[in-house]
Amino acid sequence: MSKPKPAALPPDTVIGGYRVVRKISAGGFGVVYLAVDKEGQQVAIKEYLPSALTMRDVGALVPQVAPEKLSLYRLGLKSFFEEGRALAQIAHPSVVSVLNFFRQNETVYMVMNYLEGATLQDFIVTARDLKKQKVFRESTIRSLFDEILRGLRIVHQHKMLHLDLKPANIFITDDNKAVMIDFGAAREVLNKEGNFTRPMYTPGFAAPEMYRRDSTMGPWTDIYAIGACIYSCMQGYPPNDAPQRLEKDRLALSLTRMRGVYSDNLIEVVEWCMSLDPLSRPQSVFALQKELSREGERQYTKLSVGEKVRLQFDNMVTDTKKNLKRATRFGKT
Repeated sequence: MSKPKPAALPPDTVIGGYRVVRKISAGGFGVVYLAVDKEGQQVAIKEYLPSALTMRDVGALVPQVAPEKLSLYRLGLKSFFEEGRALAQIAHPSVVSVLNFFRQNETVYMVMNYLEGATLQDFIVTARDLKKQKVFRESTIRSLFDEILRGLRIVHQHKMLHLDLKPANIFITDDNKAVMIDFGAAREVLNKEGNFTRPMYTPGFAAPEMYRRDSTMGPWTDIYAIGACIYSCMQGYPPNDAPQRLEKDRLALSLTRMRGVYSDNLIEVVEWCMSLDPLSRPQSVFALQKELSREGERQYTKLSVGEKVRLQFDNMVTDTKKNLKRATRFGKT
């Protein structure tokens, strides 16, 4: 039986002078609320509330933390607070605006601009369901990630990393701005220091070094996630996660299917970003921006007949394996 999640704050709770309207979302690390300030302006408030470390009864304000988990809880809380303070120093349209951050109820709250629109993940799912050859046009992908990379470059210049870039954390506002939300530095601290059976990563977007305790992370770690996001915009689905790729890497094969649909340059950019070796990736956002801006050199290499036959055979083998697994699971073999 799974552990119950800590209860969210009820509507009309007042914290730091803000009145909670409703819960927007909740994850393994915290809860996000829609709230209003004293002037009635809408804001989003993120509460530090890691479900693996805390409990909270319905109607209560203060999280309950077991004594043996208290030091880890405080370590994550400190990182969350420092993340809020650092983000408050950044003013860029592609980086979520932190308006305020404060301690209350033995936890920390981060107050941000309330954004209206949808996530990139929402758009990918909608576009994928149309079943067209291209999920997004190449010009759309290049334009979108040029915007995101401008913001990410500023983040890195402030000696910060995002550490949780994925389509669900790229928000497309109603006025067509792409904004990075839900930074993951505090989550990463908990992953590295806590002995969790399952790391709090989204499969497909976390770089291989994030799964190793002794590894060094840097701009190249976020760049891996950017490559995975571009891949998702091309394929409609995330790539295999890093542990799977380390066992058997099928990325190049998956990207081969995109030849002739997307330019060789864009496919090469994704492969470069998603190299399993951190030193083989772009080492800075600037290097990636430079390559992604080479729109004048777009070439489209179509698959040969032999390659098409091999791909079709590989797809048949993959489908057969999936069907066998499914049949075994339901006791049909």
